Amino acid sequence: MGSGGESDRVPKPSDAVSAAASQVGKFPAELLKFVTEQNWTFAKTMPEWPHEYLVRDRVDEGLFECLVEHIRAHGHEGHFYAKVITYYEEAGLMYWTMGAPLHETTIINRCAKEWSYAHRLEQGTLPMPVPRPPRARHDEA
Repeated sequence: MGSGGESDRVPKPSDAVSAAASQVGKFPAELLKFVTEQNWTFAKTMPEWPHEYLVRDRVDEGLFECLVEHIRAHGHEGHFYAKVITYYEEAGLMYWTMGAPLHETTIINRCAKEWSYAHRLEQGTLPMPVPRPPRARHDEA
């Protein structure tokens, strides 16, 4: 070794992402490009659960739907407290939707695996639930 040949090359993080995408169930090239090039929005309303999201009407709708379908087809069932959610993991990131039918899904979320519910539960680092104000009922006068 040490000859400067291909075997001496140090892998870059992008190499790992590309290699992951070539595996069965991993993002096809078009979806990998989509998730990599989007401007994800940080969810400021849930600082105890750092994550970011895409909104359907701000991105290519066809690719948004393909991403939702990929998450659901290749993901695994998990929990967020009592709620059952399909999570898809790739390159250290967890992707999920809230489970509405495809045509009603408007948000795709993602977070680093270490901020996921399952990881934090396993590590004993779940945040205390933050009290939220009750929602106003439409039938109240």
